[in-house]
Amino acid sequence: MTGMLLASIAFSAGLLALLCLGDPKRRRSIKLPGDAQGTMMRRLLTAASLLPGIVFALRGDAATCLLWLGGYAVVGWLVTLACSAWAKSVEGSRR
Repeated sequence: MTGMLLASIAFSAGLLALLCLGDPKRRRSIKLPGDAQGTMMRRLLTAASLLPGIVFALRGDAATCLLWLGGYAVVGWLVTLACSAWAKSVEGSRR
């Protein structure tokens, strides 16, 4: 159970990182070249990142669902902090 829980949190974290790196507003603010993710892609990534929690809830495994939700929230903060540091380093290298 623990391995599956950690794997599902890692899966969701990877998708959150993709969402963060492709965020149109973040890319515009640091003037990155290339296209940002479209609305449909962002919605699909969001739905896919929530999929493990939905599966745990449908299986009736409330404890694992709540543990996943807590891990998902913590990982979300960590991804946001990492992307913020990355954006600052990109901005600093352009000066």
